Amino acid sequence: MHLAFLRDYHEALVIALARTVPTLERGTVAEVTGLTPQAVSKVLARLVEEGLLEPAGVRRPALGKPAAVYRLVPGSRWAIGAHVTRRELRLVLTDLAGAVRASAVTPLPDDFTPDQLLARLADGVTTLIADHRLTTPVPDGGADPSRVLAGVGIGMIGPLDQAAGTVRGAHRLRHWRDVPLAALAEKKLGLPVVLDKDVTAGVTAEAWRRGPAFRDAALVVVDAGVGAGLWLGGAAHRGAHTNASEFGHAVVQLDGPLCVCGRHGCLEAVHERAAGPAEAAAVLATGVVNLLQTLDLGHVVLGGADLLRDGELYRDAVEHAVHTQLPGADWLTVEVSLTSLGTDVVAAGAAMQVLNTRYGLPDPAGLRLPIPG
Repeated sequence: MHLAFLRDYHEALVIALARTVPTLERGTVAEVTGLTPQAVSKVLARLVEEGLLEPAGVRRPALGKPAAVYRLVPGSRWAIGAHVTRRELRLVLTDLAGAVRASAVTPLPDDFTPDQLLARLADGVTTLIADHRLTTPVPDGGADPSRVLAGVGIGMIGPLDQAAGTVRGAHRLRHWRDVPLAALAEKKLGLPVVLDKDVTAGVTAEAWRRGPAFRDAALVVVDAGVGAGLWLGGAAHRGAHTNASEFGHAVVQLDGPLCVCGRHGCLEAVHERAAGPAEAAAVLATGVVNLLQTLDLGHVVLGGADLLRDGELYRDAVEHAVHTQLPGADWLTVEVSLTSLGTDVVAAGAAMQVLNTRYGLPDPAGLRLPIPG
């Protein structure tokens, strides 16, 4: 068991490196991962045999021996990610590099039930598998090594218990109290399923794409609600009960409007009742400054279907608030940007979490990857 864990961990180190560079060679892998040259050779050989890496020629330096070069095979492994909102189900298909290869959106009934969601999820997953000729793993590991679907990830409205795979009481959805969604979806689909809060899945996607410089950050999402996924110290932050990121339910006005959570003056409730997009953006920007005061973040990424309709307005408002409301803004530098994945960010992150359970690191902060630039 211990040897198997070490083998998988070393493979994950190499795959994580291969995702960040066009090509790699034995010497670079040994330097970055700390593995011995002999261990690197064995890991590379296994990954080539599994179809995850492929030879990419030979580098001939001016001095010394030629070095074999390898590269990731993005199409060797796939994952499907699902983003469940109060209005729709969004599915994406990603490859091992985390690139979105296909997406589809299905409307959901008002106040939908678990059975209604599972039926639409099964239909969408079946269609993606057929359209892209994916193979599914079998218990003995005998699946076709090319185009293997690793599983399905679900980014869901919280609160939820990520470790147990259970939705504890999704805000504004009456039928979603203590629903074991991960187990129900695994039974329905016959595939491994990973469940996480929508915003935590989304920030995972940003981290995969942005690399190791993205260490202390938040993805702030406005999509029929307000939330923030946290990436702290180079890893997703879920909290003691895996229920962190209820950013929208921090109180910003003591005598404010009643929120769906039962409290008064929550950021989400005040934002919803704002008089127009400019005021709504200013409310959210104040909440972001509060978050920065608490966590000292280096990046804030903005996303969500409702926010992106006025994306530049929101970004300008947050940047202005950071520069004018954050004490020490002259030296507490914060990068504010819009997600490059658009409305796919949560679904893509859910898919990347599936890939990470098998081909990723238990603690991304532990890998000494070079920081670009």
